[in-house]
Amino acid sequence: MNRCARGTPTALAALAATLLLGACTQAGTSAASASSPFSDSSASSETPSPAPSAASPLPANAPTPQGLLLTVDFGSGTVTFVDPERGAVASVAVGRAPYGLAVGADGLAWAATAEGLAVVDTRTRARVARIPYRTDAGPATDGEYRGGGMGIALSPDGAHAYVGVNVPGTTGVLEVVDTATRRVTAVVPVGRRPFDVDVSADGAEVYVTGHDSFDVTVVDASLRPRRIEVAAYGTEGGLGSWLKPHYTAVRPADGKLLLPFEGERLAVVDPRTGRTTVEPMTADTHQHGATVTADGRLLVVGTGAVEPGTGKGPSLTVRSPDGSERVYPLEGPHEDVAVSRDGRTAYVTGGYTRDGHWNGITVVDLETGAARRLPAGARPLGVAVL
Repeated sequence: MNRCARGTPTALAALAATLLLGACTQAGTSAASASSPFSDSSASSETPSPAPSAASPLPANAPTPQGLLLTVDFGSGTVTFVDPERGAVASVAVGRAPYGLAVGADGLAWAATAEGLAVVDTRTRARVARIPYRTDAGPATDGEYRGGGMGIALSPDGAHAYVGVNVPGTTGVLEVVDTATRRVTAVVPVGRRPFDVDVSADGAEVYVTGHDSFDVTVVDASLRPRRIEVAAYGTEGGLGSWLKPHYTAVRPADGKLLLPFEGERLAVVDPRTGRTTVEPMTADTHQHGATVTADGRLLVVGTGAVEPGTGKGPSLTVRSPDGSERVYPLEGPHEDVAVSRDGRTAYVTGGYTRDGHWNGITVVDLETGAARRLPAGARPLGVAVL
């Protein structure tokens, strides 16, 4: 996921402030959440670490130290500041069931909640705004299928936030927010359950991953959506299929989109032509969060086998640009991942969108695979390095 703002203004950002596309606004019936078939029955080689001692809470009037992590806590409606050595040090209420997270160079964090887009000043640890969605996504609720904001990203110049809004029972939308005025300026129809939102390096295109529609929607400066089907196993099973796209990473070398499936297949999508090639992967596990490092390594979170006995347990895959992979087992399911500025450490959230979540972060040394756990917020999903 590309979530940090940097770079120069783009044509997309300029036009998004002035154009408006109508989209579906009628909320349908939320899909019923079935009991999870995921299993954590396979043994993990992660060395269990002793329970960390609690970090001292930050004084309310003290500025936020450098080098902390930030998580969005699906289970408690907060964002939590996490010391990467000791664990959680402060939390801020943002709204019900927050999902995605983006942090700008100006120190503002944007959290996509069921109630609206929350804005938090990370320097003072205070919520400074909550922007209502223009789209009616139904009542604010909890759970994996709840309506409201999911994936989110910032334009490279920080002028716009792009949030995927889930509308239960029908297709979702991309809402474009002017970060200066804190108003929704455009609404673009996209696929079903927009798990992830990413932006091209030059800011000219936004990519919205539609989990339940097997697609990525490309939105350019014209704000006209262009759908690319991404179905590495086909679309058989429809809404009931487990073999759907979840998260996307934009490859720095060529701007192609990387979508992992089941620790077996990596869909490499050219957003310009819409063509997809499939490369083999080795983790053999259901996969969720994905990100890329500055040197082109792809990191993918494995959540565990879809059915007991048909795959391996939770893991973190580190895939080099040449396609070689290292797979580090993790203790229990995880959801999303961020990387330290020096590219040596991964922070993997334990929130997980289905059963089996836990309230913390696993810190992974990317050279050795050594892992340790930190306490964080309640069911943390999105994560960023401040």
